[in-house]
Amino acid sequence: MSAALEAVLGEVKFNADGLVPAIVQEDETGEVLMMAWMNEESLRLTVERRRTVFYSRSRRELWAKGDTSGDIQDVRSLYYDCDGDTLLVRVVQHGKGACHTGNRTCFFREIELG
Repeated sequence: MSAALEAVLGEVKFNADGLVPAIVQEDETGEVLMMAWMNEESLRLTVERRRTVFYSRSRRELWAKGDTSGDIQDVRSLYYDCDGDTLLVRVVQHGKGACHTGNRTCFFREIELG
């Protein structure tokens, strides 16, 4: 990997489990599609492939978004926040959507504010 990526990895703060939350956003519309976890390996693979790769806490393994569903995410840009403890992944979403339920976004349930 490039020296620039190595420098960034040194600034990303992975939690005690070696993970960092990644917010996935549709590049063109700004719609928030999902949140998933990345470890260092999945972050490296995401940069290398320019396709989202995450870490499943329940299965304890890497998973590339869309490998089984066909609903892939092409990465357009990748950011980390001021504290280095959250990633923002801007993507072009292909297929039905980002959510495993078949919805376009994982954030389809609204909490009424009274």
